[in-house]
Amino acid sequence: MTSSRPVAAARFAAPPVDQRRAVIALFALSTSAFTFVTAENLPGGLLTLIAPDLGRSTSEIGLLVSAYAAVVVLASLPLSRLTRRFPRRYVLAATTAVCTVGTLWSAVALGYADLMAARMVTALGQALFWSVVTPAAASLFAPAVRGKMIARLAIGNSLAPLLGVPLGTWVGQQTSWRTAFLMFSVVSLLACLAMVIAMPNVDAEESGTARGTHPSTRGFVVLMVVTVLLVTGGFMMITFVTQFVLETAGFPDRYLSVLLLGQGVAGMAGTLLTGQVLDKRPWQTMLVALGLLTGSLVLLWGLGHVPALALVGLALFGLAFSALPPALSFLSMRVAPGATESATAISSSVFNLGIGGGAALGALVVATVGVSTVPLVGAVFVLAALAVVATDLRLTARDAAA
Repeated sequence: MTSSRPVAAARFAAPPVDQRRAVIALFALSTSAFTFVTAENLPGGLLTLIAPDLGRSTSEIGLLVSAYAAVVVLASLPLSRLTRRFPRRYVLAATTAVCTVGTLWSAVALGYADLMAARMVTALGQALFWSVVTPAAASLFAPAVRGKMIARLAIGNSLAPLLGVPLGTWVGQQTSWRTAFLMFSVVSLLACLAMVIAMPNVDAEESGTARGTHPSTRGFVVLMVVTVLLVTGGFMMITFVTQFVLETAGFPDRYLSVLLLGQGVAGMAGTLLTGQVLDKRPWQTMLVALGLLTGSLVLLWGLGHVPALALVGLALFGLAFSALPPALSFLSMRVAPGATESATAISSSVFNLGIGGGAALGALVVATVGVSTVPLVGAVFVLAALAVVATDLRLTARDAAA
């Protein structure tokens, strides 16, 4: 799956960066990740507030999310290549500033077209942010702990659906949807300022993060296939988890927020646990997470109508799925056949393709056979990803033995 001989960059010592400054910079990057993911999905939580205010249907407001994802898919690699000569410190600060401006623009948008334009601008910032943030964050730390630090960066991603979207929805309900966007614009501004102050200039070549440490074209192709399969299967469930909890598991509405909070807490645990093992066994970590994710989906399909077992399935799903984004990010850098930023840009685009595909396929399943079948179809995709990883690990072991 990967080359048996890592390139010389993997043996480089960490750059001379004060670790307290590096931790502050990592916190700022994670906060920026939190605001980007929250901004991307916030219209979903504010759907019923934005639609009547702008005189549009809820489906038209839903396009604010899907169009945002489409921009990320299309713009990630071109923007990464256009900005590759600029210091990462300034690029990341600029992308966070774009998020600040875009969410502020969303808060004061005069109409639907104006709001859509604000969303497209914010999406451009996110496309570039996800292309460069993982190598930039990794360059701040010693090679031996980079997987752990990438997992800590991913805490911002995990907190967005757990805290960001619910908080934004609550603020919108208490005041207005515009106030929610304004609030996250302020959070993004604070992250941007912290980044400008704390983020050091680290040369990617010197830190060993400019190129893959175990470059492998086959490994990267395998990783992209696995990404689109597992994200498609996972987001089928994520998109329709609320409907599943209410209709299949039979929980009353009043328990919904608590149940989703519990799933989010399990997801946080998955992210932190991944960081402890990712540096030493990245592919094996992926394999275990995929196996657990498959099992959780099968459990939800077969016994999701039993409330207690539905709780177990949802917790296992949150634990397993949250382990996968940091593993994907770390492995994208590890097996990148060329520049790591190009690899992470492609990975981001493929991830967003999986999000869109999972949501669309889930909607088709719900419309044809019902939401109770969504976990089963999702499990088929995740099981296929598991089979790809297991097969390639076996082939790699055979080639090494030969």
